[in-house]
Amino acid sequence: MTDCTLARYGHADLPAIRQILLDVHADAYAAEMDDPFHQTEKFAWFVDHWGARPSFDCVIAFDADQPAGFAYGATADLGRETWRGHLSPTPTPGTTFALSELMVRPKWRGTGLARRLHDTLLTPRPEQLATLLVDTTHPRVQALYETWGYHKIGERQPFPDSPLYAVMLRGLPST
Repeated sequence: MTDCTLARYGHADLPAIRQILLDVHADAYAAEMDDPFHQTEKFAWFVDHWGARPSFDCVIAFDADQPAGFAYGATADLGRETWRGHLSPTPTPGTTFALSELMVRPKWRGTGLARRLHDTLLTPRPEQLATLLVDTTHPRVQALYETWGYHKIGERQPFPDSPLYAVMLRGLPST
């Protein structure tokens, strides 16, 4: 377990934390930068997209002054949740937190930091469900999320240039 300090940020904080998120991404995906979907410019679009939402919530881990990782997401738009089309009947009543990114820099992987970031981000959330997408070519990551209570409910490719993702869903602790 790492001794990182975790700090929470919201929508209004995006200008102050945006470069931190981009820098962590660049380190975490350094080996995959030849894939246009993982390049910094594309990731910056996702940061701006999610960060523009009033419900944007982000937790960043710091090891002293070094950012070690982060997790962020926001409340999914009603009717546009990633689990739609995969469950019948659909959950009711419903609000869903979409965990968009969970990223840990290589130096801090395997320390339990990803779970700390995840749990800290989701613990105070008012939504009833949490959803996330996992690249189907990463079965070990999917298996890890399953140990955290997620279940694969389907697959989807949200963008023409994106990987095929496993759609995963779980209830939040308050439900």
